[in-house]
Amino acid sequence: MKSRSYMPGPGLSVSMRAAVILVILVSAYLIFEFGRIQANYNIVDAISDRQELASVVDGLENQIVELRQEVALLKTHREIEREAYQVVESNLTDMQRKIQEQKDAIAFYRGIVSPQDGGRGLRVQDLKLTRGKEERHFNLRLVLVQVMQHDRSVNGDVDFSLDGTQDGVSTTYKLEQLLPNDGDSSWSFAFRYYQDFERELILPDGFLPEKINIEVVSRTKSIASVKQSFDWLAGRS
Repeated sequence: MKSRSYMPGPGLSVSMRAAVILVILVSAYLIFEFGRIQANYNIVDAISDRQELASVVDGLENQIVELRQEVALLKTHREIEREAYQVVESNLTDMQRKIQEQKDAIAFYRGIVSPQDGGRGLRVQDLKLTRGKEERHFNLRLVLVQVMQHDRSVNGDVDFSLDGTQDGVSTTYKLEQLLPNDGDSSWSFAFRYYQDFERELILPDGFLPEKINIEVVSRTKSIASVKQSFDWLAGRS
């Protein structure tokens, strides 16, 4: 009778391999856990610590949200305060302007009724020059008054001329030479207390203005004419 040798089948070999691997993994895990225990590591404590840290993080995030809301509120308050200040400043500036206008009006009418120099008759109360929108364009405002003599109206004409230099040569221009194409060169007046006028002037190229000559020619009997000269000051007020 022949003897037979027994060889384990492939299935048994795989099972044994799996068992060995499982034993190795379990052993490794046990060694790992033993090491953590030896190092005073407790998984329960670790979970508890993580929960506490998560709670702290949540609390900090809530504080961040609250602080952001507070910052936004402070910014809003600051904007409101800034706008309120601007309104107050604007109102104050407007009030100061109105007060100054009233003072100017009082001084103006006082100069008509009772001038400091005690003079009477016609006079140039004010002359203003401002720059126009275009180069060499200017706006002229003239105010004539009748001082302490209001029992009758006065009428007449204004004679305007401008002295200066044209390309280095002394030159005088009359009103009609300085007006726009559609400008009216006639300048008559008729008033009892005062009258103001506005004229647009255009300076010729190369002309440098120096002096404005105003002659107020009265056509009313017993009211004398007056003549005054003013230095040219562009932008004067």
